[in-house]
Amino acid sequence: MTSGKPTPESLPKEPLPRLLAVMAWLRDRQHGCPWDIDQTFRTIAPYTIEEAYEVADAIERDDMPALKEELGDLLLQVVYHSQIASEAKSFAFDDVAAAIADKMVDRHPHVFGDMDIKTADAQTVSWEARKAAERAAKGATEGAPGALDGVARALPALMRAEKIQKRAARVGFDWATIGPVIDKIEEELRELRVELEAETIEQEKVSGELGDVLFAVANLARHCKVDPEVALRATNDKFEKRFRHIERRLAESGRKPSEASLEEMEALWEEAKTRV
Repeated sequence: MTSGKPTPESLPKEPLPRLLAVMAWLRDRQHGCPWDIDQTFRTIAPYTIEEAYEVADAIERDDMPALKEELGDLLLQVVYHSQIASEAKSFAFDDVAAAIADKMVDRHPHVFGDMDIKTADAQTVSWEARKAAERAAKGATEGAPGALDGVARALPALMRAEKIQKRAARVGFDWATIGPVIDKIEEELRELRVELEAETIEQEKVSGELGDVLFAVANLARHCKVDPEVALRATNDKFEKRFRHIERRLAESGRKPSEASLEEMEALWEEAKTRV
């Protein structure tokens, strides 16, 4: 950085160079922000994940002003990580941009080359094949590649379950029809019931069996070609709307849910189902 405290007028006018300069100044040891200076890859990683979810939320709500703002917040996270890496002389923002541009060119040979790909499904097959080739090449230098390599552990558990199931399916570890998938859910539910009905309930075993149930349900969603995260978000929203209906109806008589019987709330729930 140059000497002297920055001013808005001293920053570049072009949007991206301006953003990069802002982040560099925020991390400047002499003139920067103490909080920004203290951050590391690990401390800001949760914010990166949070911003990605807020982008998805704005899209779900079809809120374009919010989407513009949330995309900016997400871009800031990329710039933030790149600035920290630049200070460590690991890589810079330009390296990040160049690497993803090169990857997109390589994975779209039907656009930037001579390959003939007519449909989105065919492109998906080509994309996955190239990703597998990249993993194999990486494995040649880092050890034998595995089918589940590259599935991030930090993903939400439901999303990660679906991704590792897809990877296993690619090498043939999968049922051909939905019937056995449903049978597996029923099997896991029976095993959970056994633990719940045991004379002494062991929470660790209950947690393990419940995890098996959720994993099997995620597998069913995959076989049904349903994104389990999207499906569960929709159900969460539906539950919230119906429960708020219960709260509104009880408020009409000056009461709260805690002051109503379960039977009364269930009746209002059924009423909400006809409206929401």
